[in-house]
Amino acid sequence: MEHIIYLDNAATTRTAPEVVQAMLPYFTEFYGNASSIYRLGDKSLGAVTKARDKIAASIGADASEIYFTAGGSEADNWALKAAAEAYKEKGRHIITSKIEHHAVLHTCEYLEKLGYEVTYLDVDEDGLISPQELKAAIRPDTILISIMFANNEIGTIEPIEEIGKIAHEHSVLFHTDAVQAFGQIPIDVDRLNIDMLSASAHKLNGPKGIGFLYIRKGVKIRSFIHGGAQERKRRAGTENVTGIVGFAKAVELSMESMEERTKREALLRDYLIARIEKEIPFSRLNGHRSLRLPNNVNFCFRFIEGESLLIKLDMQGICASSGSACTSGSLDPSHVLLAIGLEHEIAHGSLRLTLGAETTKEELDTTVEALKEIVENLRSMSPLYEDFLA
Repeated sequence: MEHIIYLDNAATTRTAPEVVQAMLPYFTEFYGNASSIYRLGDKSLGAVTKARDKIAASIGADASEIYFTAGGSEADNWALKAAAEAYKEKGRHIITSKIEHHAVLHTCEYLEKLGYEVTYLDVDEDGLISPQELKAAIRPDTILISIMFANNEIGTIEPIEEIGKIAHEHSVLFHTDAVQAFGQIPIDVDRLNIDMLSASAHKLNGPKGIGFLYIRKGVKIRSFIHGGAQERKRRAGTENVTGIVGFAKAVELSMESMEERTKREALLRDYLIARIEKEIPFSRLNGHRSLRLPNNVNFCFRFIEGESLLIKLDMQGICASSGSACTSGSLDPSHVLLAIGLEHEIAHGSLRLTLGAETTKEELDTTVEALKEIVENLRSMSPLYEDFLA
């Protein structure tokens, strides 16, 4: 396969070779069902227990507070739906933001159909929510606040510690979708007052199809999948032992390399931002300039259409995106970019470049040169650009 420049690590990451090696024995040698009582099953159960301990330690949690899921979207659904059901006697009001992942937004829309009321907080031009507006939105019947740790499109990191403090001062549950942040930013659930947290393995060089939901001890939350007694009777279904083992290995590697890796990514990120801003006119950086994921770069280029830009980049072996991979088939502009105040016309020209541990400066230089050529070519065919120049 020809060399590709992969700059879509927010969509998914390459599974690390060490993760694959850790998983292989549980496909072929230690293949027993973790819920069975014979020794082969015990080997699988031991691997799951060890993995749960390792993942819990990575966020300062207890192993009994980690529940494995099929990914981040399931974890988000579980947190919102089960909490809404468990606390409905207290109230039916939920607070979230307008820039959440669709796993949260669509779940909130579903709950609204069941009679729950949802407040969608605005964000500023950098994508930050206002803690003061959050506090003002809390009512006596508010049962849950769900605000993402960091935005998957524009990379803005939310004031999670302050949000958690406000939630606990008002005796309201706080859930955060940390799918993009986990493995990129140190997380301590106790210090940040987080009651529930969603994460996914394939965002940090782990396998697809496995995630977890952290649920703080004492949080009253119902089972999400009914059937067997797996995951302490809260999430039925045969344990994905290979996925769980791979997730734990990915977490181990991520935690070991986080400080050095994210420092390097941030330097490359800032280098890429500086080159684009300097060399491509009529470009706009989206997201907060400093309160930002270390690997995230998101721009809008005026007078072009983002999908054409992605196709032309792909023809040159460069993988990028215009936003969330979950909405790649939509012709509508990003709800995140609209929420930060961009006009439809500008939001349509968006490009998200997300770096990984293997990204090099040379690859970024190649990408910038390709971008300059493609943007100039696309603008030359744009009547809007001609009118603007005239």
